[in-house]
Amino acid sequence: MLSGLQHFAICRRQWALIHIEQQWAENYRTTAGELMHKKAHEEGFFEKRGSRLTVRGLRIASRELGLSGQCDVVEFCQSPKGVPLFGYEGKWEPVPVEYKYGEPKENQADELQLCAQAICLEEMLGTAIPEGFLFYGKNRRRCAVAFTEELRAAVRKASSEMHELFQRGYTPKVKPSRQCKACSLEELCVPKLQKTGRVREYIKKNVAEQN
Repeated sequence: MLSGLQHFAICRRQWALIHIEQQWAENYRTTAGELMHKKAHEEGFFEKRGSRLTVRGLRIASRELGLSGQCDVVEFCQSPKGVPLFGYEGKWEPVPVEYKYGEPKENQADELQLCAQAICLEEMLGTAIPEGFLFYGKNRRRCAVAFTEELRAAVRKASSEMHELFQRGYTPKVKPSRQCKACSLEELCVPKLQKTGRVREYIKKNVAEQN
């Protein structure tokens, strides 16, 4: 799933628990975020105002990345640099908009997810998308995100690593941090146990002591 890029960038163990082990738990943040996305994800919703066409819940995919998912919102702005759309006159330039409940993060997790959406749209529509927007519910602001070559490379690298771990069915260990307290999967992950040794080493040690 394309949305897994954000989980992967925040915490690889969190991503594996969700996408490999199929585990999930809710907390206040995840519930509030889900409610926000329900408002944005009116699948099949089209609204045209002047030179702007808003599409919600658009399904997207990329063969290059091996990912698929949905855009919260794609705004098609009428422009000679755009692409033709069935049923609409002229050419339209796509701009992905991703909705987030909280506020801008210290890492690039949200930017990676948005850039992956742009790569999917570019592949599907045969066009170039230079930027998109992240809308944060906490401050109700839009943040422009430029899809640089560095960001695109980071998306491809993360996507490749996700596929490798998924094929192995491997849930990695991580170094516990303060962000673990805010994670809805804390009780399933049990981050404190990450500091303990492997079961094989524990058994080997105890067998050796008994002998």
